[in-house]
Amino acid sequence: MIERASDLPENDQNTRIKLESDERRKDGKALTKSIKRAGLWFSGKQPLSPNCWVFPFVSSESGRGREGGREGGREVGGAVNAANNRITDFYLHTREKPPVTSIPPSLFFSNIRYNPNPISTIIMHSRKPIKPHSFSKFLILSMASLFLLALLSLFLFFSLSSASHHHSPRHSLPHFPQPITPQPSTASVPPQIHQACAATRYPETCEASLIASDRVPPDPKPIDVIQSALWVSLENLKTAQSMVKDILDASARNLNRTTAAKNCLEVLHNSEYRISSTMEALPHGKIKDARAWVSAALLYQYDCWSALKYANDTQQVNKTMSFLDSLLGLSSNGLSMMASYDIFGNDIGSWRPPKTERDGFWEPSGLGEESGLGVKGGVPTGLPPDATVCKDGNGCYKTVQEAVDAAPANAGDRKFVIRIREGVYEETVRVPLEKKNVVFLGDGMGKTVITGSLNVGQPGISTYNTATVGVSGDGFMASGLTFQNTAGPDAHQAVAFRSGSDLSVIENCEFLGNQDTLYAHSLRQFYKSCNIQGNVDFIFGNSASIFQDCLILIRPRQLKPEKGENNAVTAHGRTDPAQTTGFVFQNCVVNGTDDYMKLYYSNPKVHKNFLGRPWKEFSRTVFIRCFLEPLVTPQGWLPWSGDFALKTLYYGEFNNSGLGASLSARVTWSSQIPAQHLNTYSVQNFIQGNGWIPTTS
Repeated sequence: MIERASDLPENDQNTRIKLESDERRKDGKALTKSIKRAGLWFSGKQPLSPNCWVFPFVSSESGRGREGGREGGREVGGAVNAANNRITDFYLHTREKPPVTSIPPSLFFSNIRYNPNPISTIIMHSRKPIKPHSFSKFLILSMASLFLLALLSLFLFFSLSSASHHHSPRHSLPHFPQPITPQPSTASVPPQIHQACAATRYPETCEASLIASDRVPPDPKPIDVIQSALWVSLENLKTAQSMVKDILDASARNLNRTTAAKNCLEVLHNSEYRISSTMEALPHGKIKDARAWVSAALLYQYDCWSALKYANDTQQVNKTMSFLDSLLGLSSNGLSMMASYDIFGNDIGSWRPPKTERDGFWEPSGLGEESGLGVKGGVPTGLPPDATVCKDGNGCYKTVQEAVDAAPANAGDRKFVIRIREGVYEETVRVPLEKKNVVFLGDGMGKTVITGSLNVGQPGISTYNTATVGVSGDGFMASGLTFQNTAGPDAHQAVAFRSGSDLSVIENCEFLGNQDTLYAHSLRQFYKSCNIQGNVDFIFGNSASIFQDCLILIRPRQLKPEKGENNAVTAHGRTDPAQTTGFVFQNCVVNGTDDYMKLYYSNPKVHKNFLGRPWKEFSRTVFIRCFLEPLVTPQGWLPWSGDFALKTLYYGEFNNSGLGASLSARVTWSSQIPAQHLNTYSVQNFIQGNGWIPTTS
């Protein structure tokens, strides 16, 4: 039985041509099946042909983020390789979502391979004799074929030119020379670069990007390698900002995409600021600051990727997300190097990839348990006001935002104190990055109230934008206020207070909301003697935050709360093991509001409350010497989705008390903190608070 054209005798050319055509169609169908098995998604729905160019774009998949599950990535395996072996004119540009693997696709592209057009193949292989009476017919056909070949050549020329423009350096490639193929061998990589990159999560990407950058000096010191890695990240970050600006310019009629692009530009600007600050600080030995800042810079880049995921309806957005994948890998590498440098110093041979407590690794603290965990400090007393806010506007500002706007930009270490008198201020307040050391002083919790009701159910509103008060300027302090979001329990994400302020101190403040009440977004924060209320993930973010002596209260969640629910106090979002972030609760109380406790005691079996659940892969939260009321379920901790993050998170407890503190039924993926490592979570070690939290007098 003849199944392939190659099985035919050479003189049966007509049948051969027909079989070759059938084989191409079968190959196209087989390729489509292979691609589907590999899990790829394409923007178009046209059938694949073995004789056409295909430029696939990977969709954002079904990853649901914090609201519905982790961002996933589809593994592309042998099916694609088999398809590429059968059909060589198929160009495959694919990626895996964060974390990035090996060489990022936006840095190095596979060679485009193609076969000669099958029309010419048929003419060249024809062996039929040319009869004299058909010479004219043959001549006409030959001329027509040559004309078609000329048109086809022009088409391929412009197609390739267009493809080259499509991957222009401004949009898809970093600023250093590209592409680099093949990858440099180990022998061609300077030993300092090879050893430093071996301590990262993506060593191949690290080596190739550093060599391509041409920024590493001869015989570099470890700090030189780190600085070069940060420079590579910073240059690519600038390209990402340009790409997002293009998205914004093209999205005037799309509210969701416009919101995502604006949020992206804000956080990428913050990321650029933090990386630039790090490059200035590292030569002066400020390694703890540097690690905190690049941890935040990496978070901001991820935030941009995540924001675009929910507006991924164009190839332009998808292309930008792919570039951000690459950027995340580059920034992660720089952060990993800094972690090793902090721990092992200039002994670059001892550097190793980042590890966590789940790997049995605690960073050296230098102090034992007896040193204590806290500091005797907080918001200073007796600060004279620079501006006053009052409801009647008599000789003062009528809104908090007006007073913030009056604060000088980049004023150094000088505090700008805003006295906010008793009253309810219905407004949205923003303290931007350039407004540093702003202090809010109220007349007390429940007396001075800043309130809003923004929530994600409203058009064009993201979780980031829902905050009643959002702070980005470093050194922010607040005392004696209530921050509130009145969106109901059915409104989903609705933030009362969001902070990306490094070295911030919040004392004697109240945070009221339902889902996502307190967004401890990034950097180092200290909360003391605060009241925090909510129900779903109501303390969340990817900051390094310590909560001391705080009252944490769960409030009713549903419109019909008697039906029961699962509530989680925390949802920490660490995405990289080298990030210096986590939530630490010291001497806090976890309980419910009076209304909630009535519901709880009416039917305890249906009202389940957990200390936290893992928003991201390396989520880290610990409770130390806290009092846990019986509403905390015996399991203690709640999975996010299936087994996501259960092998990489760190959920620790130490010497907690109360009926909810029993460890006998705790989930197996939580931990008891070893006493000898307890001081890892002290104010001094975890957020370096002894150097910046002022005394209260």
